[in-house]
Amino acid sequence: MSHENESATVPSDTVPSAAVQPAGALHPEAAAGIPGPASNVVTLRFLAAPMDLGHSGSVDAGTILEWVDKAAYAAAVGWAKAYCVTAYVGNIHFAAPVEVGDMVEVEARIVHTGRTSMHILTTVTSGDPRTFGSVPAVARSQCLVIFVAVGDDGKPVPVPEFVPATPLEIQQRDYAVARIKVREEISESMKRVAYTSAGTSESVVLRFMAAPSDVNWGGKVHGGIVMDWIDEAAYVCATRYCGRDTVAVFSGGVRFYRPLLIGHLVEVEARLVYTGNKGMHVAVNVRSGDPKTKEMELTTNCMTVMVTRDESGTAVPVQPWVPVSDEDRALHAHARELIEIRAKAPGNRLPNHLLGTD
Repeated sequence: MSHENESATVPSDTVPSAAVQPAGALHPEAAAGIPGPASNVVTLRFLAAPMDLGHSGSVDAGTILEWVDKAAYAAAVGWAKAYCVTAYVGNIHFAAPVEVGDMVEVEARIVHTGRTSMHILTTVTSGDPRTFGSVPAVARSQCLVIFVAVGDDGKPVPVPEFVPATPLEIQQRDYAVARIKVREEISESMKRVAYTSAGTSESVVLRFMAAPSDVNWGGKVHGGIVMDWIDEAAYVCATRYCGRDTVAVFSGGVRFYRPLLIGHLVEVEARLVYTGNKGMHVAVNVRSGDPKTKEMELTTNCMTVMVTRDESGTAVPVQPWVPVSDEDRALHAHARELIEIRAKAPGNRLPNHLLGTD
């Protein structure tokens, strides 16, 4: 998988190739006038507002992740008929930017179910609101999101089985299933590393209280809000390292371990762990705890790749980071291992800087 993709369309290594099409033509059966099952597809459509403007002059990745989480939640709840929680947000490439004033469409489509989980393919497209629907919109990002249905006691409950009915649905289901083993390998790799004060690379810790405005439908902090915090911390870390504004081009496996409660103290730690030719790989760990105690628990972690761009919007090279301490070297090796694991997924490959092509 290329972690430094700056193309104007969603890369073909992100989703099954048959699914990478302009809005309005993503699903052949819909294009033919045959609607998909209403219960497994949710589509949100809205204008990108001025308040969505980010540091880069367009909509930030964190805001897009909030939209993705909301759409996927709606699809999950509609399918499970139960309260659902975000468990995982898969690898997502941010291709062409979403601009303020764009008409945005976020489609969430259930493509696979486990006993209590739902794998949801989300697609973000946007375009000029004056021509949206008549002129193909641009696909901005696409990823798999996993939700788990829970009962009143907070424990997972079974969900109805999703059975694919078309060749495209079968392809999307197979894609979701193929990524399960890769996701397990990534999880095991992340368990083996530690982040302590022995690291010497650029890092930042944001601290604040989880506010009532961050609440989701279950009384906890909304998963999309947490992903917005992750994007902000990664931005600060990468921008301090290179001395220029940066944008996220990739977020690798946002994993949610436990709920984050309103009123808790939150720490979002972002640390540079690897650089390619252009990409700055930033590990982000979110911890939270009751402010009356000193105990903080890991709630969420992921790897985000940031780049800096020139006036034309093209990603430019950054100064390579050289590990100094033993922990630096361990985290650098960990980042390389994650890249190699993700390259095993169907349709993925190593990034250009490891292939010697860029």
